[in-house]
Amino acid sequence: MCADTETRIPDSAPSREGQTHSPKLLESLRQALYVRHYSNRTTDTYCAWVKRFVHFHNLRHPKDMGEKEINAFLTHLAVEDKVSSSTQNQALSALLFLYRYVIGKEIGDLGQVIRARKSVRLPVVLTREEVKSLLAQLSGDKWLMASLMYGAGLRLMECLRLRVQDIDFSRSEIMVRDGKGAKDRITMLPESLKNPLGDHLKNVKRIHDKDIADGWGRVLLPNALDRKYPNAPAEWRWQWVFPQEKRWVNMKTGEEGRHHMDESLIQKAVKEAAFHAQLTKRATCHTFRHSFATHLLEGGYDIRTVQELLGHSDVRTTMIYTHVLNRGPSGVRSPVDGL
Repeated sequence: MCADTETRIPDSAPSREGQTHSPKLLESLRQALYVRHYSNRTTDTYCAWVKRFVHFHNLRHPKDMGEKEINAFLTHLAVEDKVSSSTQNQALSALLFLYRYVIGKEIGDLGQVIRARKSVRLPVVLTREEVKSLLAQLSGDKWLMASLMYGAGLRLMECLRLRVQDIDFSRSEIMVRDGKGAKDRITMLPESLKNPLGDHLKNVKRIHDKDIADGWGRVLLPNALDRKYPNAPAEWRWQWVFPQEKRWVNMKTGEEGRHHMDESLIQKAVKEAAFHAQLTKRATCHTFRHSFATHLLEGGYDIRTVQELLGHSDVRTTMIYTHVLNRGPSGVRSPVDGL
């Protein structure tokens, strides 16, 4: 839920009879996002931006505002809050969605809204030795997750949301389901990780069997599949590859289950590992993905292949990694060295 109990957004105007009210703004926004299958994270983000927009204009209802108020808010974000261009455009996307699908104003009705020029930033890439030293500071499932993110080019949430059935040991493949942009793709399962991953899954299976014996062992399924297949949530193939350590408890029903590991745990582990490895670069979980792509290109693999493994819709997105190969400044001899 993105609306809290302390913050009240003005309701829509009452009907002519004065007896009923339209749904609250944020509730309508959530419904519009859910119907179009936006992710929960995007839904929360869009709701947060709409709340900030309404509060910036002293709780005026968005239906009474338009281009002028939107531009004033975006200008405030850039000038006063000094947000990045991507953050400013994210706020604009949230507001344009609100006006188009909730309030009923087409984008054309808003006139000329400010769009920030997107900055071009080169990704941080670790060398192979830096990756090796960072991984050496990790252990257990944290090491395995970091190794998969680097070895298969997985995003953090793609790694955490892996289910047992997504791992194909015989074909050395990993199926990434519902990745960024609601797209599926197939990437490689590194040979060196097969045995550690197999041992890890054996341990997860023991945990799952104990949960089943205790009367639980069910996981949440996407797209209401549990209603279509009532027994599927307890099946081994649907279990998380990286489940959380303790079972969560539904305080209303008393049911217990496991979700996947919280992202903050691996983020913190990677941050600490980078510190102990004495890396001067800012290394995060996503740095593994950047390093994966760059090292494949350095190895001579075709950019279209790398694009497919990363799941990029446009090869231009993948081409940013060609700018961090050792074929730029570091591959050119400076004229001063010839003096």
